[in-house]
Amino acid sequence: MADSSVNVESRTSSQDKRWTIMAALLGTNTAFMLFQGIEQERSPTEIRELALSIIAATLPFQGIYFLIYTFVLENEATLEDEMRDRLQKASAICQLVAYISLVGVGMMWYNISTSVGIFFVVSTILAIIFIRVAMKPYNTIDNKKKESSIDN
Repeated sequence: MADSSVNVESRTSSQDKRWTIMAALLGTNTAFMLFQGIEQERSPTEIRELALSIIAATLPFQGIYFLIYTFVLENEATLEDEMRDRLQKASAICQLVAYISLVGVGMMWYNISTSVGIFFVVSTILAIIFIRVAMKPYNTIDNKKKESSIDN
């Protein structure tokens, strides 16, 4: 493997999970845009139009997430800590915006079936909260403070 190429081995499982979630979300949103966009042309509805607009608004953030992810992997050894932190924050914002696309997907389901739509939206909100809590970065500074106060 060339020194300038992305070192896939260096990724953590947490990074792999985030990447997988974002790739699945991007694929789902692209498919919804394609197929529901075709259906919107045939028989337009206001709720589908709004849902497609929400999904369309989140797609650039999903793309930016992958650009940031790849940039950090390629330049991990040379990035300053401040720049790495800024990129991680930008990546987290892109993830949050990408999750908003699930609201658009839920609206599509609601358009098809009210009960399916309601349950999808509720479970999506719960899943987003769960993902954000589970993927919250482990704060080593606070833990070092706790450890030093225990030692004293």
